[in-house]
Amino acid sequence: MNYLVTGGAGFIGSHLVERLLTEGEGVVCLDNFDDFYDPKLKRRNIQGALQNPHFRLVEGDLRNEGDLERAFQGMKIGAVAHLAARAGVRPSIQDPRPYVDTNVRGTLNLLEACRKNGVRRFLLASSSSVYGNNPKVPFSEKDPVDNPISPYAATKKATELLAHAYHHLHGLDIVCLRFFTVYGPRQRPEMAIHQFTRRIHEGQRISLFGKGESERDYTYIDDAIEGTRKALAREHGYEIYNLGESQTTSLLQLVRMLEERLGKKALIDILPEQPGDVERTFADIRKAEERLEYRPKMKIEEGLTRFVRWYLNEKKD
Repeated sequence: MNYLVTGGAGFIGSHLVERLLTEGEGVVCLDNFDDFYDPKLKRRNIQGALQNPHFRLVEGDLRNEGDLERAFQGMKIGAVAHLAARAGVRPSIQDPRPYVDTNVRGTLNLLEACRKNGVRRFLLASSSSVYGNNPKVPFSEKDPVDNPISPYAATKKATELLAHAYHHLHGLDIVCLRFFTVYGPRQRPEMAIHQFTRRIHEGQRISLFGKGESERDYTYIDDAIEGTRKALAREHGYEIYNLGESQTTSLLQLVRMLEERLGKKALIDILPEQPGDVERTFADIRKAEERLEYRPKMKIEEGLTRFVRWYLNEKKD
């Protein structure tokens, strides 16, 4: 089968592209190489894929219908993995309009392109941020998600609703995956694990908001890709799944573990809590375990060891 992967040069996207190509599938990657972080890193992510005859890169934007038309030409697309998005909770508070434009309007354009091109299978990357400050843990797909606390989270909830409308009206087979803080090789440089690793290694100060007490359910990239691949392999009607590790780590614990692996002490500034930051994320993954046979394997201790090893190897190049 041929797959269209939007955001295929990004962190999760490039790993999914590699997995599909390894399995002998055809892949069209649509990416606009946005400068939210250095586009050179994204181009490096897909260097290997560019050598594969079953891979085609389309440089384009979801907001441009002509770019979408080009992405659907040449290969008969059997399924779409929609991973492209304007990322980042805090930047969405400062400048919300690009988030609505890219995440909501861009997703609408893509759903329309699927409808017009007869593509029924559609995977949507959602986010644990849709749960907001849910007092009930772990977070279940059955929990109400009507109280987002950032524009980014609101756009992710909106894309889930749009996808449901297209399932209901046009029969698209939709699966929405709520990812819980995915990390690992190629993680975006502004995300906590990557940023803290870099700053501790270079002797720069790091900022911990709210005394470092916030907790996250960190998901290793290999587990996230395994769950994504299993979700792509079957029909769903319309379903939502949490993809996490179902274990939580505080920000301060995370820093201490990175200090151990880097052999350096962190220089820490304690700052007030930030608007839009949730207090904790914690995935109830029973539904994914039962229906997708999702079995996350990577504990945070080993995952951080692998990430730091990758980071230090990158610094040598």
